[in-house]
Amino acid sequence: MAFIQQSFSVAFEYKVFFTEHLFASTNRDFAQFLESRAEKGFRKKLLFIVDEGVTATHGYLQEQITAYCSDMEGFELVEDVIVVPGGEAAKNDLQLFHWLVNAVDQHAIDRHSYIIAIGGGSVLDLVGYVAAVSHRGVKHIRIPTTVLSQNDSGVGVKNGINYHGKKNFLGTFAPPAAVFNDAHFLTTLDERDWRSGMVEAVKVALIKDAAFFSWMEEKAAQLTEAEPESLKYLIHRCAELHMQHIGGAGDPFESGSSRPLDFGHWSAHKLEQLTDFELRHGEAVSIGIALDSVYSWLTGLLDAESLERIIQLLKTLRLPLYHPLLEIEDDEAPIVAGLQEFREHLGGRLTISLLEAIGKGKEVHSIDISTLRKAVNMLRDKW
Repeated sequence: MAFIQQSFSVAFEYKVFFTEHLFASTNRDFAQFLESRAEKGFRKKLLFIVDEGVTATHGYLQEQITAYCSDMEGFELVEDVIVVPGGEAAKNDLQLFHWLVNAVDQHAIDRHSYIIAIGGGSVLDLVGYVAAVSHRGVKHIRIPTTVLSQNDSGVGVKNGINYHGKKNFLGTFAPPAAVFNDAHFLTTLDERDWRSGMVEAVKVALIKDAAFFSWMEEKAAQLTEAEPESLKYLIHRCAELHMQHIGGAGDPFESGSSRPLDFGHWSAHKLEQLTDFELRHGEAVSIGIALDSVYSWLTGLLDAESLERIIQLLKTLRLPLYHPLLEIEDDEAPIVAGLQEFREHLGGRLTISLLEAIGKGKEVHSIDISTLRKAVNMLRDKW
């Protein structure tokens, strides 16, 4: 049998910048990044797509962007700053996806141009997917505006939308050209949003960094009040740990079935769907972390003292531990179906991250439903 074999690798590199008041005339971070990528005699286009929740609380933003980009050498701002709905609804709306792809076409955005998304994680996921599939890949820049997106989803390589009621069923792995975390956007967040965003830091500390978890315990009171310096450190360290994993795990595009950064997520994804996304992603993940931590203890992996520390930190941060839709009457319970959907999403055998200790995760490939039911009952009755 004759054949020709091809093999090549592609290097990806991007930076996450930490700044404040990104589009103030005195802040040159964004301009310097773009100008370092300018080409003499060639003007590249900039298309901004902004979460309407951000424009509602930062009413000056569109005018500020226009003024900031007006004299940027080598770049041309598309006249229209596109405003889109935020939240999970943005990822459930196929018409919105097609509308944005049409906007890319109408504004003649090519592969040398940049699509800049400003908003929460859902808008970043949507816009990143639009950029990735238009012309087989337009460069995109992320400007996350929530705690959750600044410390987790916004700094990663995944993009996607929901389809047929399944979270991130359509999507790509497409690293951004850059990420700009502007701390000023966090000052106008709804309490529920910044509080639920902190749970991804709890998650990554539990599976990777016991010292970071201890720091959160020590700073719990400040974090509960969104004290700026503590929140900035939490976001920076959480983003750092996520990026270390993406670059150091040897599988940044998740071609295998191992996804330790999804600790607590298998049930969270299902809970979001079952509540018609009334639960915030972070709230669902908090419940998922509590569930998988109790399950880890019930199976003898995790000691009782560590379990109590985990539960107590989630409670101190005023994050939820239980939802009635967790209830398991039999093997056909809706939450149990989340295990099969998670396996399908992984593209291989079921792989669930549990805990051996704070700071140390362990992968398992099956879940005992009767033990899972006991874990749910404990969350309902004990805490």
